[in-house]
Formats: sequence, structure tokens, C-alpha cells
Amino acid sequence: MSRKIMLLLFAAIFMSSCGGAPKPQVITGAGDITSSIEQYRALLGANNGDSPGTKGPDGYREINWDGLPDEFSAPYFYVSDFFNGPEAPRARGIVLNTPGEGLMVSADSDNPNGTLPRFGNINPQYVDIFKTFSEERLFSPLGSNLVVMTFFVPGTNTPATIRGFGAVYTDVDTAHTAFEYFDVDGNSLGSFETPIADNGLSFLGVAFDEAIVYRVEVKYGTGALGPDDGTEDTDVAVMDNFIFGEPQAVK
Repeated sequence: MSRKIMLLLFAAIFMSSCGGAPKPQVITGAGDITSSIEQYRALLGANNGDSPGTKGPDGYREINWDGLPDEFSAPYFYVSDFFNGPEAPRARGIVLNTPGEGLMVSADSDNPNGTLPRFGNINPQYVDIFKTFSEERLFSPLGSNLVVMTFFVPGTNTPATIRGFGAVYTDVDTAHTAFEYFDVDGNSLGSFETPIADNGLSFLGVAFDEAIVYRVEVKYGTGALGPDDGTEDTDVAVMDNFIFGEPQAVK
């Protein structure tokens, strides 16, 4: 047996013993999540802002939804590639999709349509239930509780990978798998649960040593938003800030 084959066999055995996927760092928080978010930002590096192009292997991009124009927020649907526009401030390198009806960012309190904030247009109870980390818009799919995220060199159509993704949840009532990460070949890199914070804020952030995450699937509670979702076996949750590693072009 050649030395090369022996090394390949050893590598395969080693990966199998480690569960087949690299082990990431996981940062969570519930209630006062400020320190958890700061810890996750520091883990990824500096804030690389919102200009086109890759800034190098370190750093992160962040979305807080609050500067979104009224025409892209409730009662209107959000455009899936809004935050991969070709110029600042839209060049963040993320595209969002859902198998449901569409994506929506909640209205702010002074929108010209008089739409209730915090998804009150979907269910008036949400105005009091959903809290925000950064004022005052929130994000959610409609007609589904699943969002699929893919990444690109910011402002381009070049597919990219990231080191990690983290986000703020609001009103997580039950334990459930929230994030699942996949590599470029479609292999799962792991699934992770969000901490419970009934009527409060939770944070979940996962970071790998290298930019190996090609796709992230995110579940928003255990069911979709709706006017009559108040059943005991359904937990609806929406999101605030997104934080993800600087997108690197797929090689």
C-alpha cells in the first residue's frame, strides 16, 4: 500500500471519529444578549461595512433591517437579493429565499401606509409579543417558517462561502433546531438550537475556523406567522440582526 493511500485512509478514519464535520465555536445568549453579540462579532473580526467586493478572510457583514426603505417592508414583500446590491449600502453578499409565500420586513412606526409595526399587520398581538434588539424592524418568512440563505462576493453574482452566521431571535418559546449549515457539496456541517426566551430576545451564533459554509437553513419557530397561530403546539418567532462572516469566493 502506497504512503499516499495510507494517509488518505488515516484522514478518513480521523474525520469519521470526529463525526465527519469540523467542530465550530457556538455562542448563545437569552434575555440581555448584548455581551453574546459582542463576543460573536469579536470572534469574526472587524465590521467590514457595506461596500462591494471581498475585504479578506476576516471580518463580518451585518444587517439590522432598520434602514430598509418603506417600499420593501410591510405590507410589501422583501426582495430576496436586496442585500446583495452592486453598491453601498446594499452590498452585503447575502440572498434569502423561502418555500413559502415570500419574505417580509416589518414596518416602522412612521411608515406612510399606517401599517402596524412588528408584524402587527399579520396579527395585532405581535406588536406586544415581539421585541427588537435594534429599533425597529424585524424579519420573517410568510407562509413557511424556513429561510434558505446563500452567499456571494458582496455586490456580485460570484458564489461565496462564509465562516459563520449568527442572528437575534425574538420570542422563542420552545426548544427546536434553528440553524443548519451546509458546505458547497451539500454536506451538513451541523444543526444548532436557539436558547428559549419567551417574549424576549435570544442569540445564536456559530463560527468555523475557515470559510466553509455555503448555505444556511434557518427555521423561525415551529410554524409560520399567521392571524390564528396561537395553538399550544406552535411557536412562532422572528428575527432581528444578522451577522455573518466575510463572504469568500468559492474556489
